[in-house]
Amino acid sequence: MTEKQKDDIYYVCSLIEYIARKTKNHRQDIIRYFSKKDIERQLRIAEVNHCLSFEQVSDEIIEDFDIKDGKFDTVKECKYEVPAVTSIGMLYQELVLTTMKNEDVAQGIIDVFSSFITDEISDFNSSVYYTNPDYLRCSYLEGKMLA
Repeated sequence: MTEKQKDDIYYVCSLIEYIARKTKNHRQDIIRYFSKKDIERQLRIAEVNHCLSFEQVSDEIIEDFDIKDGKFDTVKECKYEVPAVTSIGMLYQELVLTTMKNEDVAQGIIDVFSSFITDEISDFNSSVYYTNPDYLRCSYLEGKMLA
C-alpha cells in the first residue's frame, strides 16, 4: 500500500469523525449513510478534498446524504481536553490498516466504523482512545474490550 493510499484512509476516517461530532451522532450511525461505493468514492476524491476544509466537505456530505442531527455529543460531555479529529482519524486509520481483509479498504472502514469499538473510542472521558493500538486491534477482533 502506498503512502498516498494510507493518507486517503486517514483523511476519510478523520472526515467521518468530524461529521459524527458535527451532527452529534454515533460513528456507527454515520457509516450507515454510506454504501461501499460511497466510501470508495470518498477514498478516490480524498486527495482533492485534502485541499478543502473539513467544514466545507462535511457540509456537502451532510446535505447530499441528508444526515440528521443526533444527541450523541462526545465533545460537550468531555471533562478533559477533547482529542483532535485528526488524532482520532489516525487511530481509526491504524485500526483499518491492521484489520482489513484482502486489501479491501472501503469494507475495512465500514467494518471498523460499524463496530462497538467506536463508542468506546468516542468516550473521551475514558482512556480508550489513547491506549496501545495493539490493544484496540485485539479488542476489536475479539468483539469486546479486553480486560
